[in-house]
Amino acid sequence: MAGETSDGVRGLDETFSWVDAPLVTVIAGSIGIVFLSGLVQVSFGAFTMSIATAWGAVFDPAVWTNPQLLLRLLLGDGWGTAVAGALGLSTAEVELSKETLIVWHIRMPRVLVGVLVGTNLAVSGAVFQAVTRNELASPFILGVSAGAGLAILLTLVVFGSLSTFLPIAAALGGAVAFGIVYAIAWKGGTSPVRLVLAGVIVSMVSGSLQTALFFFADDLAVVQSAIAWTTGSLTGVDWEQVRMALPWTLVTVPLTLIGARQLNVLLLGERTARSLGMSVERVRFALSAVAVLAAGTAIAVAGIVGFVGLIVPHMVRQLVGSDYKRLVVGSAFAGPALVTLADTGARLILSPAQLPVGVLTGLIGGPYFLYLMRKQDALGEL
Repeated sequence: MAGETSDGVRGLDETFSWVDAPLVTVIAGSIGIVFLSGLVQVSFGAFTMSIATAWGAVFDPAVWTNPQLLLRLLLGDGWGTAVAGALGLSTAEVELSKETLIVWHIRMPRVLVGVLVGTNLAVSGAVFQAVTRNELASPFILGVSAGAGLAILLTLVVFGSLSTFLPIAAALGGAVAFGIVYAIAWKGGTSPVRLVLAGVIVSMVSGSLQTALFFFADDLAVVQSAIAWTTGSLTGVDWEQVRMALPWTLVTVPLTLIGARQLNVLLLGERTARSLGMSVERVRFALSAVAVLAAGTAIAVAGIVGFVGLIVPHMVRQLVGSDYKRLVVGSAFAGPALVTLADTGARLILSPAQLPVGVLTGLIGGPYFLYLMRKQDALGEL
């Protein structure tokens, strides 16, 4: 028995041997930023309440001692009640204070959507950087964001009656754009350079078409809605967006972790990867599809939040190294920290008016890359 226990402990140690102090620091720091940013977020809004009251609503025992409430929020009333009943939980209505209702039904979803958006964009950017072997690659550079933005504008301006399907249009637009990028880059196979150049071409064409579409919009409200989507905004999100993004996040992050070894091999170069028995094109396409799904998930619920997929993997790489198991996990935690922090600033800088969160991430990302350009001589290829 002692030998079996010793073997089990040794196996567990080997399984998590890649978890080191820098990674733990990134995870702990990111969780702290998300937690504090979330508490600040739920304290402000149209309904005035003190910070202590808002925080009391977050930790209201009436919520945490009635798991059926959380199930209804996460799964919707129908599924939540059914699951609660199947688990033998009470399905009776629970009386909540006005403050608790406001915090949990209106303010908390915004924090959670910010977390999910940050996770997906950061993981997507990390994958694209490995696939192209370029640390400047991102969903934006490879045309995914531009394609989603064009689909959003087409839906709002040309097919206004389909505006309720904007999230689906955004995700499909991003997927189609990357499919075009891959087709342009294909010449008996693809290469990192051709993928990046094709992405730039698709982004430029999509951007020009987006600008042209603005001239066909007669309704100012449509223009404002389109701007909010194409700059990235968490204003007005609710539990529906949480329920939309959460399942796909639970797919994309594990798949990326499973593909971490392949991502590490891709970084060695195509010739080395083939010599190790890897089918480079199949792996590159499969991992790119996961990255497109992650980016599409984020765009579908928050619009185009720029720079997150670009700067988060780069910042995490500086802290934890280039091993993709550590990089993916670190990015999955650091992405939410950046988005929730930026969204908090977006709410408070011009309060009661709110800036789109994409404006703040751009203001953070621009100076950061200017700093990198001044500090590093060989910024670009991994």
